[in-house]
Amino acid sequence: MTSVHSPRSTTDSDEMPRLEHRQILMVLVGLILGMLVAALSQTIVATALPTIVGELGGQEQLSWVVSSALLASTASTPIWGKLSDLYGRKIMFQSAIGLFLLASLASGFAQTMAQLVAFRAVQGIGMGGLMALSQAIIGDVVTPRERGRYQGYLGSVFGIATVAGPLIGGFLVEHLSWRWTFWAGIPIGIAALLVTERVLRLPFSRRHAAVDWLGAFYIVASVSCLLLVLSLAGTEFAWNSPWTYGLLAGSLVALVLAIRQERRAAEPIMPPHLFRNRTFVLTSLASFTVGVAMFGAIIYLPQYLQIVKMQSPTASGLLTIPLMVGVLGASILAGRLISQTGRYKLYPIIGMLVATVGLVLMSLLSVDTSLPVAGVFMTVTGIGIGLTMQVLLVAVQNDVARADLGVATSSATFFRSLGGAVGVAIFGALLTHRLADTIPARLAEVGVPATGLGDGATRLGTPDQIASIPEPAHSAVITGFADALDTTFLAAAPFALIGFVLVLFLREKPLRGPAPHRESA
Repeated sequence: MTSVHSPRSTTDSDEMPRLEHRQILMVLVGLILGMLVAALSQTIVATALPTIVGELGGQEQLSWVVSSALLASTASTPIWGKLSDLYGRKIMFQSAIGLFLLASLASGFAQTMAQLVAFRAVQGIGMGGLMALSQAIIGDVVTPRERGRYQGYLGSVFGIATVAGPLIGGFLVEHLSWRWTFWAGIPIGIAALLVTERVLRLPFSRRHAAVDWLGAFYIVASVSCLLLVLSLAGTEFAWNSPWTYGLLAGSLVALVLAIRQERRAAEPIMPPHLFRNRTFVLTSLASFTVGVAMFGAIIYLPQYLQIVKMQSPTASGLLTIPLMVGVLGASILAGRLISQTGRYKLYPIIGMLVATVGLVLMSLLSVDTSLPVAGVFMTVTGIGIGLTMQVLLVAVQNDVARADLGVATSSATFFRSLGGAVGVAIFGALLTHRLADTIPARLAEVGVPATGLGDGATRLGTPDQIASIPEPAHSAVITGFADALDTTFLAAAPFALIGFVLVLFLREKPLRGPAPHRESA
């Protein structure tokens, strides 16, 4: 079996393409475009959901427009990484773009909610490839010593998408059609395809090996069953129900079969030897906690701004800019400092602590909190995330063999996405549970019965409908909502603290490669 990969070597020098700084920046443009279109697709659709339901119907399937893409993206991520190790990073990245573009086009033409959910699942598969492989390709073209600053730019894409997605989505729905929320990313995806075709030149010889499709099936089945429980339990069926226990049992059985298969396969999707690598295990667990804290809590910020502070969807998007600035600034700064010093462990340690503080501060948000103060809290949380998220990828890429670079990178991304899915489910259930207590309690304080305000006072309608509730009930409702959100933000803080403890045990290894030239990037 011949390969350009040194079987289990951790050196990069013999196989890494020698690219000039300008060439690396051109590659980076293509990767950023690919990641941006994938990240935007996760946020741009949010403001269009009420309009989509109004036209296509299927209120009961609404959550699946988001969940189907998240599930498919998470489950497919490690498979993309392994395929790229076997067949080449460039062809797999371009395949992910192509699949994403076709699914985006189809989503915009969907005539029923079931069609839209199906097309979004295919879109999610493409998203998984774009997210994982863009970060693996950076590992291909620059040495670990130089990777920090470039990974920092990629990490900032998430912050940009968080703000830009809802703004663009709201504009398109208002002035064109909800269908354009799926079509708007197509030009960006085409640009990414053209740029990578022109500038991405990666030395690669195909490894003659069969893909472990059986292992891939077991991994996808295990993750899918778990995510189905987290997405549907408490809404479509009770937590204490045969569906919950059946899906959990299915997830466990599939996991056991996956472990058995991966130990036997010649080219496993998730090589067992990676789980004997201390850095890989610690960074994967830390990435999971980052995903829980980041996706599980930050996703509820727009609800605070729209329901409690009575801001429009467009304004709420603009008001989350401090979060983006924190993520973007800290990510870029950490990346540059890592490239200059060759040291990386300090940044996720500080980042996890700062994120913990930020989440605790966000748990203090109330009806009376001024918007500038809320912006400061968001900035602190964003700085913590920015110091952590991409640095964990630098650490794992520096510690694995080049032959495992793709699968190690995609696995780290997989655990972060899985943490996000778990966080959304945990905190969504917690928020619903708390609303059933906080809103009736606040209504009782002003002598207003909770009857007539929805199912258990937790399904109150859109922000506009909530704003139309007469006083004093309105003040009681938004105060109760703020109380419940505070609990949610506070519950995310321990996960960031667990991540802090995990990264304390990282063994910092010198980043391979020479110190970078002082060129502006």
